[in-house]
Amino acid sequence: MFLLHEYDIFWTFLIIASLIPILAFWISGLLAPVSEGPEKLSSYESGIEPMGGAWLQFRIRYYMFALVFVVFEVETVFLYPWAMSFDVLGVSVFIEAFIFVLILVVGLVYAWRKGALEWS
Repeated sequence: MFLLHEYDIFWTFLIIASLIPILAFWISGLLAPVSEGPEKLSSYESGIEPMGGAWLQFRIRYYMFALVFVVFEVETVFLYPWAMSFDVLGVSVFIEAFIFVLILVVGLVYAWRKGALEWS
């Protein structure tokens, strides 16, 4: 039977953990000095007068390169538990890891052929 009173500590923790950042932002908004002027709203480039606008449009290729890097970096972390317990788990887990790496290689070849790995 599902009893809600067993989760009182969880709900209390969740409410307190949600209220602390909300209160911190609210209090900092009340106490922070507000002084907006042309100097504060201008771009800062190492003490030199800024050249051009502050908003630059980056090419999507940089984001794609970073996204592919993050995907393959995170996915390789999943290989670590397999490597550490390879002798215990046996051949079936080796086959699963091989299929996993094969899927990663197919994704890498796809990204390479689409030009997502070209920097310039």
